[in-house]
Amino acid sequence: MNTASQLPAAFRLIVTGGGTGGHTYPALTAIHTLQDRLAAEGRALDVLWIGTAEGLEARVADAEGIPLKTVRTGKVRRSSNPVRMVSPANVRDMARVPLGVVQARGTVAGFRPDVVLATGGYVAVPTGMAARMCKVPLVLHEQTVKLGLANRKLAGSATRIALSSESSLPLLPESVRHAAVVTGNPVRPEVLAGQPDRAVSLLGLRFDRRLPTVYVTGGAQGSQQINDVVGGELGWLLERANVVHQCGPAHHEALATRMAGLPAHLAARYHLAPFIGPELPDVLALADVVISRSGAGTLAELTALGKPAVFLPLASAAGDEQAYNARHLEESGAALALVGEVTGDRLREAVGPLLEDPARRAAMAKAARAHGRPDAADRLVDVLLSAAAEGPLRKTRGE
Repeated sequence: MNTASQLPAAFRLIVTGGGTGGHTYPALTAIHTLQDRLAAEGRALDVLWIGTAEGLEARVADAEGIPLKTVRTGKVRRSSNPVRMVSPANVRDMARVPLGVVQARGTVAGFRPDVVLATGGYVAVPTGMAARMCKVPLVLHEQTVKLGLANRKLAGSATRIALSSESSLPLLPESVRHAAVVTGNPVRPEVLAGQPDRAVSLLGLRFDRRLPTVYVTGGAQGSQQINDVVGGELGWLLERANVVHQCGPAHHEALATRMAGLPAHLAARYHLAPFIGPELPDVLALADVVISRSGAGTLAELTALGKPAVFLPLASAAGDEQAYNARHLEESGAALALVGEVTGDRLREAVGPLLEDPARRAAMAKAARAHGRPDAADRLVDVLLSAAAEGPLRKTRGE
């Protein structure tokens, strides 16, 4: 008897998207969640990532043991001036897209996936187009309120468009709204399992726990803007709160020098780190207020956790999406958005009332939590399985 033929067929998934963590990590979380779901049913997952050799997805796929196929593609350098869009670099890059589509089509046809998941970034376009050519179900996932450029290009070809926010629905073209479903933006499970006391222990903190704790971050590389404005108000801030500050490796020395001038009782309330790694879930659990950028991943984590936040959006973000994200939460009382030039006065006006009034923090936390979707990864997996069940390849493969 051939027992192998009786084993459940592996589910086959192609993931495409990347370039930045905002596109890459939601895809990775979806992969892990789908793998766990299938394992509980006694099934395996065969996954292939299509990306670029230079993007973050290449490093993530390698670290996770996920096979990666690369394709040629082009990046659109956006400008408010339409004339500047027709730049030599844009023309050169766009000429690569047809070759990328040919490469992606060969990969999709050869792998024969049950479904393709595209999470955005310019690398997703050739594979999304190839999915349509090969008649494979295509699921788009959008992390921000407004659809990114790649997902706008692919929306008409999608079987499902998974959105992170209800507010995205009216922004979609009417012709594709029937395909839309709100799932939220997948958040890594470990982020939701942090413990405040573990942060104190792991980081060796000597905080005054009677005071609120502020987590300041500009991302892994740090933010000059955030570091400058917080550094300028450090004495004022530490009179009112404990601070964990992820400053980025390039900014650590300057802030350490500033820290050396603090009185001992204030210095004890300040933990400066170039980078916060595995401790991040515990630091987030400890934090009463977060000062940060407003990228899609950050918003997903903070709203899932219900954390009051003061956002300083990155002005150069594509399509001004960070400012849009921050204002969207501010409108419902779920955060504060400091857009444009941020002075020390503006920071104090925003942060001060939150530190002084626990009830205000609680109200903002409740409003933030209303936007959060801690089950987003499971919802997205539901969409992937549903789309695959309707796919033509399921019949031709006899599954």
